[in-house]
Amino acid sequence: MRRCGGTVNGMRIVIFGATGPTGRHLIDQAIAAGHHVTAVGRRPDALPPRPRLTVVTGDVLDPGTAERAVAGADAVLSSLGTPLTRQLVSVYSHSAANIVAAMHRHGVKRLLAVSSSVMDPAWRPTGETFFNTVMDPLFNRRMGRTVHDDMRRMEALVRDSDLDWTLVRPSGLFDHPAVTRYTTETDVADGLFTARPDLAASMVAQLDDERFVRRAMAVVTTEVRPSIIGLIWREAVRK
Repeated sequence: MRRCGGTVNGMRIVIFGATGPTGRHLIDQAIAAGHHVTAVGRRPDALPPRPRLTVVTGDVLDPGTAERAVAGADAVLSSLGTPLTRQLVSVYSHSAANIVAAMHRHGVKRLLAVSSSVMDPAWRPTGETFFNTVMDPLFNRRMGRTVHDDMRRMEALVRDSDLDWTLVRPSGLFDHPAVTRYTTETDVADGLFTARPDLAASMVAQLDDERFVRRAMAVVTTEVRPSIIGLIWREAVRK
């Protein structure tokens, strides 16, 4: 892995999906770690001004947005996502193509992109009979098929690049106010849930860690656990 250049007071980090629930944690944690953050989003008013933060207004599905944001960066973090749907999905692969192309043109090597534990067919959390026999076949394999198909296209695009990439695979994401105890494993981890602050923490930590370069990194929370029914209800309300 080629080390990122950075600045005296930290690295120059670009965050795509910055206004989303995981992206906000990434901004907070990267700035707290001393990095300079360029946050990319379509709603710049959702990100109040603060030191070490630059906001780029735009849509990553526009190649020009990726070009403007990536120029001069040391690393790129993508937390882009979309809810499960039966409709055709292309946001993961389309955005990945634009980000990878911009990184190649500007000589930026380090990329961390959020994917999902579902990408590994061996993911069957221990002791989660209801999830493994009911929820996973119904929601992930059926209702989420178009989303996960596009995630696979994104993973393939990233893997085929010559970047120092890490595909970050959380399990079921849930909101939590702070970082807790979590574990990371290559490809797949034995756990059903991942708190968004833990996901963000694992990504920021990888800016100074080479263990998962050109690998998939699974992230699961080990300290706290949400209600499955509660998660389903919140997903229904969002839709």
